Amino acid sequence: MHTTPILVIGATGKTGRRVAAKLEAAGHPVRRGSRHSATPFDWEAPETWAPALSGARAAYVTYFPDLAFPGAVEKLGSLVETAKDVGVGHLVLLSGRGEHHARLGEQVVRKSGIDFTIVRAAWFAQNFSEGYLRDPVLAGVLPMPGGDIAEPIIDIDDIADVAVAALTEEGHKGQLYEVTGPRLMTFGDMARELGQAIGRPIRHIPIGFEDFHANIAKAGGDFVADVFTAIARETLDGRNAQLADGVQRALGRPPRDFADFANAAARAGTWPVAA
Repeated sequence: MHTTPILVIGATGKTGRRVAAKLEAAGHPVRRGSRHSATPFDWEAPETWAPALSGARAAYVTYFPDLAFPGAVEKLGSLVETAKDVGVGHLVLLSGRGEHHARLGEQVVRKSGIDFTIVRAAWFAQNFSEGYLRDPVLAGVLPMPGGDIAEPIIDIDDIADVAVAALTEEGHKGQLYEVTGPRLMTFGDMARELGQAIGRPIRHIPIGFEDFHANIAKAGGDFVADVFTAIARETLDGRNAQLADGVQRALGRPPRDFADFANAAARAGTWPVAA
């Protein structure tokens, strides 16, 4: 067992906190990097990068809120150079499936001269349980653009398991793991299965990208809405409507089904039913 730590950037995020917890549960020393952690890390404060990276043997890298944000790829490039300067030996990058800027970020890591693994992920199932779509689900609706486009939605725990394997096991360096769930689903399909798990109807409401933007802006402001709407316009066009084998290749098992995610989240009280 190594005694030098693994840095988890974004350790309070959806994937980062799972990666950190799974690493610790397996007995690996972890350095949790976030704006308010014992190891400060802030993408907007480059002076925090070298102290966080120094002495780490590997790092799990996520860019908050998304690699599509203006300046993200450039900052990733600067981070990679810092990691190389301080001797980090392996980077595991979380990337977005079907996103142009995410591909640019992948190229930065590939050309870094540091050992790397890329985890290119489909739409997160946990967007419905922890993200900005939880409140609409609680209200019994799922307002989404994209019409009947199908998406191979993935459970974040599978992403975390792949990242942990890449960070701790042999045989993953230089690999691209495109990770998806086991089946294609429309947002209407997801609404029905969420409703079955929760025990009350969830209605999919097909909306345009303008309304999608307005909904996100209410919660996160126009800048966040601009970026996420651009991502939705780019990716909800059918380009991701096929399965990939990243989970199977990395872990030797199939990915978790959306129904299993929904049932487990419902049992945990994620979407409480009003009395």
